[in-house]
Amino acid sequence: MTHGSPQALRRVVTPLQLVLFGLGTMLGAGIYALIGEITAIAGPYAPLAFVLSAAIAALTGASYGELATHFPKSAGEAVYIEAGFGLSWLALLAGLCVIVSGVVSSAAMLKSFAGYAADFAAIESWLYILGAALAIGVLTATGIQLSVTVVSAITLIEAGVLVLIIALGLTAEAPDTRLAVAHSDAWSMAAVLPAVLLAFYAYIGFEDIVNTAEEVINPRRAVPLALMGSILIATILYVLVAWVATRAFTPADLQMAAPMRLIFSRVADMPGLWVSAIALLALTNGAVVQFVMASRVLYGLARDRHVPAVFARLSDRTGTPVVATAAITGAACLCALLLPLDQLARITSLVLLVVFALVNGALLRLRLGKTLEDKGFRAPLWVPALGALSALFFAALAVGDIAGTSAH
Repeated sequence: MTHGSPQALRRVVTPLQLVLFGLGTMLGAGIYALIGEITAIAGPYAPLAFVLSAAIAALTGASYGELATHFPKSAGEAVYIEAGFGLSWLALLAGLCVIVSGVVSSAAMLKSFAGYAADFAAIESWLYILGAALAIGVLTATGIQLSVTVVSAITLIEAGVLVLIIALGLTAEAPDTRLAVAHSDAWSMAAVLPAVLLAFYAYIGFEDIVNTAEEVINPRRAVPLALMGSILIATILYVLVAWVATRAFTPADLQMAAPMRLIFSRVADMPGLWVSAIALLALTNGAVVQFVMASRVLYGLARDRHVPAVFARLSDRTGTPVVATAAITGAACLCALLLPLDQLARITSLVLLVVFALVNGALLRLRLGKTLEDKGFRAPLWVPALGALSALFFAALAVGDIAGTSAH
């Protein structure tokens, strides 16, 4: 390993790989882990919940895109917030929040992984969680090129399968349509807001893009395009899959550990094990992205002397922050073993909403102070303003939601 002053990360990631990198997290988290939870809350309004969540993500994504053109660095949120507010402690807090979100998000995927893996062998879920965490940790420590290649390949597979399901669902007569319609009166538009909060978790991953900026070819151009492109593609897939799901099933049908298994087997007449295998790929993909992102943020904080320098050590052979990767692997595994899935998703959403409010606020301060040059991608001034307000609003909802579920 490299000691002393940290070396630079290697610039090997292409723009297309960057889009697939961001998309890989979103597809795994949103569809395979939470479609059942979201339909239970919103019922037939689940597609709308995804649309509104996408709007929140797009506002902040645009702010990230502008800031990334000026500060293309790992630990992007911490860099942006320190530049905007001039407060090192706030930058450190934001960076730690992003790390927590990555750890908790990957823990949720590890937990869902165990649910789908049980279809293949009935062993203790903690063994699946531990084995998956260790395998993903080794993969991400092996090198960024291998990690993004694996993520890109799996993302193409899972997106292709979702497109197939959508096509079949849109053209076939859904067998449970009358049941779904009969239960639609149990929901109203009032159910959409809490569903939006949970569906927002499905978009976690777009912000990971900025934290790989030091490993991207031409980041000032590639990062903004990848941010908005991945959000748009994910939204189209989410809305259509949610529509297929709510058209074919009642929300009660989808209240299970592996809801996509039911959707795939009914709509596409796929054997259950095939469905579970696809879900395992998707969840593994999302966890790989979160491991990479969180380890790069920890590396960036260590490089900027916010946390101990040991986390900035790079492997001479792979060029990856192996100490940071090991720390993230252990933390994610621990969270997956201790916390329930819905709480993991809610905590992740709350933490990131606070960070998003700060990032939007940092861009507002920089723009109003006229300290940013007019170059590259530039968002209208109302974008960070509305992004900050929406993030704060939903963060307040998240606090109430977590407090309510904890009380029960």
